[in-house]
Amino acid sequence: MARLHAHRKGKSGSTRPYLKANPEWVSMEKAEIEETIVRLHQEGLSTAAIGIRLRDAFGVPNVRLATGRTVNQILTSKGVKFALPEDLASLIQRATSLQTHLKGHSKDLSNRRGLQLIESRIRRLSRYYKERGVLPAQWDYSVKLAETQVK
Repeated sequence: MARLHAHRKGKSGSTRPYLKANPEWVSMEKAEIEETIVRLHQEGLSTAAIGIRLRDAFGVPNVRLATGRTVNQILTSKGVKFALPEDLASLIQRATSLQTHLKGHSKDLSNRRGLQLIESRIRRLSRYYKERGVLPAQWDYSVKLAETQVK
């Protein structure tokens, strides 16, 4: 797969094996997995970190195969509200950390370019979420909004 902001082809990665059913060696039941997901979210983990913790510590290779729903779907069914989608929130968090870095190092041109690329990804992703109805149509990215919305 090609890179988004570069002219090179990128690194190839391993592909997850195609599975239609949950492996029989998974010891946790569906209700246990859902309780663990809610508990890990209350500890402050993101949905991606929850999936990694379930894979590494609890031996659940794929939450969707084990429960029939994704981690995000399980959390929303339990009443958890997300202000922003996780990928957009992490991009905004990276942008705010780069902005604080650039306040102290104004001549750091490579990081200024990196901030421009991150902000273009934010705008592209926000346009996608507006089209899908996840974000309101009037939502717009700004530096002050980024500092208030992301921890």
